[in-house]
Amino acid sequence: MADVNAGKLDQRITFLIPVEGVDAFNAPVQTFETLAEVWAARRDVSTMEALRSREVGAEITARFTVRYSSLTARVDPRFRLRHDGADFDITGVRRVGRTHWIEIDARARAETTEVFETTSP
Repeated sequence: MADVNAGKLDQRITFLIPVEGVDAFNAPVQTFETLAEVWAARRDVSTMEALRSREVGAEITARFTVRYSSLTARVDPRFRLRHDGADFDITGVRRVGRTHWIEIDARARAETTEVFETTSP
């Protein structure tokens, strides 16, 4: 069970809802729009790093706990959430404590590639 009280909801997260649209070539694309911002508690539950074929990959999984409401009850793995400028794919949603809380497991998305320039001596 989640060990949360209202005082621990100290992080602001944004739920993003999938929306179908079209690109410049009239091809269907999926985008995400803001559904709502809510207070949450965040706890990192795992991190993983891997080195494969000169590529470094990192994965962070976090558990967010929010108050139960009719809005947060709609959230499922089709949605995303945003916290501290990073987008997260939702991997699991469960109700906790006689529907007082909702726990959301999410994996950080790695959408940007940062290029580092090195100089040789």
